[in-house]
Amino acid sequence: MKLSAKSPLQKLMNTMPQQGQVNWIGIRPKRKATLQPLNEVEAITLKGLAGDHFSGSATSKRQVTLIQKEHIDLIASVMQLPDLNPGIIRRNIVIEGINLHALKDRRFWVGNVLLEYTGECHPCSRMEEVLGAGGYNAVRGHGGITARIIQGGNIIVGDAVKMDDLPIEEQEAVNS
Repeated sequence: MKLSAKSPLQKLMNTMPQQGQVNWIGIRPKRKATLQPLNEVEAITLKGLAGDHFSGSATSKRQVTLIQKEHIDLIASVMQLPDLNPGIIRRNIVIEGINLHALKDRRFWVGNVLLEYTGECHPCSRMEEVLGAGGYNAVRGHGGITARIIQGGNIIVGDAVKMDDLPIEEQEAVNS
């Protein structure tokens, strides 16, 4: 259901003064490989992250995956773990301080890189292997989001994360 741009609910959804921050970055050089933590990564327009095995398809909705640090902490708590290495959850970028699900149908900035929300990132069966019994269910609803890279650049740990000013539909109208 599309909301009118002038509806009170849409106005609330368009209001996000908070900024998040990049907390961790990781890439997988090949399928099922352990994520390699990085301080900086190149985000290639409509491709993916340099060196990540998912990089390549301009039409892919999964060019980059993001998860909230707050959700990693919650997953650790549910699994009764003292802490959780972000690489185990297999997302490329860990963000803290902003609700990633509030970016639905939006473009958003990670440093100087413009990303477009494309969907939720659901857990895979490997969560049961790496987290133990119940790992899959611990990640359900907290697995983060997928995004497409609209404007490339470098993403650095510590970069700000913020919602772009216009919803996707309005941005596309401006760019036409």
